[in-house]
Amino acid sequence: MNLEDVKKFLEENKGQEDVKGYLEGLSKVTSEGVTAFLDTDEGKKLLQPKLDSYFTKGLETWKGNNLQKLVDEEVAKKNPSETPEQKEIRELKEKFATIETEKTRETLKNKALSTLSEKKLPTFLLDKLIGNDEDSTNESLIKFEEVWNSSIQSIKEELLKENGTTITDGSSNHSNTDNMSATQLMSQAYSQTK
Repeated sequence: MNLEDVKKFLEENKGQEDVKGYLEGLSKVTSEGVTAFLDTDEGKKLLQPKLDSYFTKGLETWKGNNLQKLVDEEVAKKNPSETPEQKEIRELKEKFATIETEKTRETLKNKALSTLSEKKLPTFLLDKLIGNDEDSTNESLIKFEEVWNSSIQSIKEELLKENGTTITDGSSNHSNTDNMSATQLMSQAYSQTK
């Protein structure tokens, strides 16, 4: 009798009680069988995401219950208990530093606004152009002016080309775009792209 004969016999007699009992005994899940399966690569692939999920959940619970306490303890070690007066002095110093930073930023903002207005440059990027000090703010303003003027010049040249006018050195061909403001040029260029 070979394996095919056994399969055929089991298939033909699957309705009999003794064959049913035998087949059910073969398909029972045992702890040894599960352990053996979980030790295989396929079993590890199945089990690892579940273990990771449980670990992550446990870690988050631990953080929620213990982390702030540990941080507070470390801070207390690094900064031994402050007296109320020391705490008030520290807080006042922090407030003073914040006020100084805001004051410096406001001064830089006013100077930058003045510079942009003098040079007839747009102010919509004012907050982005302000640096940590006057030098970095001035560098940002200079770069912005160069980029802005270059862009405006490119737009003018493009508009002149579209209108059939070319500019050559020494040419006296002037167009009404020479007298247009940057905003008007941008508006005209935008309307032509629609």
